[in-house]
Amino acid sequence: METDDSTRGVPFQLQFDKPAPSQIKLAEWNPEKDLLAMVTDDSKIILHRFNWQRLWTISPGKSVSSLCWRPDGKVIAVGLEDGTISLHDVENGKLLRSMKSHNAAVVCLNWEEDDGHGQNDDCNIIYEDRTPRFFPPAPRVPRMPGVVSGDPTLVDNNEDSFHDLLHTSYQQFNILCSADNEGGVCFSIFGIFSIGKTNIHSLFLPVIDKQVAHCVQQASIYKVALSKDLCRLIIICSGELKFNRGNLAGHKTEGLHCLVLDTSIFRRRKKELHQVAQQASNIEDLTDVIRASFSIMYKQWCDAMQTFHDKFHSLSTLIVSNGLDSSPQEELLSLLGGARTSPAVHQFLVNSLGEPGLKRVMKSVSSAGKELQLILLDHIQPAAEIIGFRMGELRGLSRWRARYGCIGLDEKLMDNATEKVGMFIMQIVRFVQILSPVVQQFSNFFNWLLKCIKILMSESIDQLPTYNSELVVVFLKFLYDQDPVKLLLDQSVADHYVQVDLDTTQRVEELVKLGGFADTECLNRTLAKEFCVMESSFREAFDMPLKTISKEITCQQLLPLFPFPSSTPSIPSIVPASISFYRDAAPDVSACDSSRENVVDCIAFQIPEWSSSCVSNCICIVRGIMDDVINVRGGYSTLEALLLSVSEDISCVDLSLYKERQLVMLLNERVTSDRNGDALLMILQTANLPFLSISESNGVNIWKLDQFQGSVLPLQMETAKVRSIPHTVVPPLAVSSSRGVGCVFAARKRALVYILEEDEEEEEEEEEETSDMD
Repeated sequence: METDDSTRGVPFQLQFDKPAPSQIKLAEWNPEKDLLAMVTDDSKIILHRFNWQRLWTISPGKSVSSLCWRPDGKVIAVGLEDGTISLHDVENGKLLRSMKSHNAAVVCLNWEEDDGHGQNDDCNIIYEDRTPRFFPPAPRVPRMPGVVSGDPTLVDNNEDSFHDLLHTSYQQFNILCSADNEGGVCFSIFGIFSIGKTNIHSLFLPVIDKQVAHCVQQASIYKVALSKDLCRLIIICSGELKFNRGNLAGHKTEGLHCLVLDTSIFRRRKKELHQVAQQASNIEDLTDVIRASFSIMYKQWCDAMQTFHDKFHSLSTLIVSNGLDSSPQEELLSLLGGARTSPAVHQFLVNSLGEPGLKRVMKSVSSAGKELQLILLDHIQPAAEIIGFRMGELRGLSRWRARYGCIGLDEKLMDNATEKVGMFIMQIVRFVQILSPVVQQFSNFFNWLLKCIKILMSESIDQLPTYNSELVVVFLKFLYDQDPVKLLLDQSVADHYVQVDLDTTQRVEELVKLGGFADTECLNRTLAKEFCVMESSFREAFDMPLKTISKEITCQQLLPLFPFPSSTPSIPSIVPASISFYRDAAPDVSACDSSRENVVDCIAFQIPEWSSSCVSNCICIVRGIMDDVINVRGGYSTLEALLLSVSEDISCVDLSLYKERQLVMLLNERVTSDRNGDALLMILQTANLPFLSISESNGVNIWKLDQFQGSVLPLQMETAKVRSIPHTVVPPLAVSSSRGVGCVFAARKRALVYILEEDEEEEEEEEEETSDMD
């Protein structure tokens, strides 16, 4: 139901009041488009336009626990209960990439893009991706024959667009931060390349009131947010603080806390990380192409061989039923040698197989052989060659130790990975050399059988394809019941040892002495095994930057927010909280680092009624946490806080920090005899509110916000923009700062979309009308 808000003085125009398909548990506005992504209670992901037109619905098949958009709005990241993060295309919901980054449910996601502010001249080094200079466009995953129909040009264009969504060459440097419900925090560049990992349980925490908190135990993360300069990560979490020194040694206290992690390595080494991530993510894309190509090749060849064995299995049955003590190979060799045709072979060739059946098998094997060669030459080999070039680029960068050694790009590991690519390319060449004769021998065998069938049926044998009887013997002895092609492609038997003749082994050893590579056992591995070895070398090489960067991520600040009651056995899991960063119009340069001089952080959260804090049932706003990290060494603090008390007849459902230092709150009125329990949507301007400085205290009480017990301000509706909602509402509150809209969800499965920003022309008209009345 659409509502016309024509009445003057009512803030926030109600754009739509629409039924929701199910109760919504997560919702996020697209940062660049008027699109709202929602997750239902049954974990379906729905995308709606602003006019409430549904674009698509997908079901990941697993419980969805978090959601966020890539900064350009073209990709949505979905965190799942099993620790997987999946990336989906905004146009159709198609799965672009899936990564198992966590071992527990991914409870929050934050995707931040480099803002380009505060860069040092030393970092203004431009790196070019030189691969397009020397290679055609990277190959895509081959299609299964018969799967794709329609206009192939259209399909290719769609695939190009699909590929561009993940192609890192077109992207600004960005980092996806994810956190799970066991305290794990992961960072990935472009949402693809893992570059950092930590756990708040294992972090050594800074000093609190001259005490030392050793760690946060049993932590549950609520929110994470990277600063716009990528230098700090703010985490809001609950858990027990364990102290190991001072007056509180051995003491544990449970509550909600704010942690600030130092992630400045992402800023200091942005250019280097961008280059490595760009190359590594493209390499991963190409290995995916090779892996998928192997799967298609394996299936096609196995299907062809299944057709062959299904047809020729009847020969074994006929031999047994005719009481013969021989094998199919022996019977066919007798036929080849000119002996009398046995009844079993005659019945098989004339009745069971026949000319039509033989031609179907011939076509199946011939088509599979041609398709395998095409996939190898058009997909796998080009992908391997581009991987080799990109690994060579990284190998060169790894020798620039001053810049790349500090981010973990190890020269020896890069050398090893580059060599493994060369070994894989050599295995591709050998596979082609094996595949081609095998297909030729099958064709030669089938040509001989066709002639035999023609003779047995007394038909003309003119213009039949020629065959080589010696190759027929070789086929019957070595290929009839063996499959070297499948053996080289089958990853389930990848450890199979391939026998190599003595001459080849000696030549390989001679090449090793001349230098260039050190792997003398590569020819004893199958193609599938070589691919596994190559992938393993990549993981080992790229795991080193991950480990190196992870060590640089440390905890710089801990701010205990409010305590939990010790007597309550179960604490509600949801505490409304929000984190945001602003650009300060007039920064205090003397109090801020030059690289982040305009970044101002702000967190807002509810201190609920069930808290044992002296200031419970309040909404708290804290700003300057990151500045306090820097300035505390100078002997002063910029950390400020504000407490707003909430009326007893109102409960905070959710809140969100908005642009221009505003706070959007969603409130429910408590049901009473004279109230129906409606809701309120409220925007509060916080810039001019009387924030108070949080000073250090020497007391045992670590809950610093309790010091504002006597300075709590009432939440005054008169000074804020407030709109009444004739429903009881539930979280989440979805607010878009870039689009100026908000979506509220009623308990009765309704979605209400509001325009949060007043029309400037209407405001001017109102002012003119007021002046005229005066």
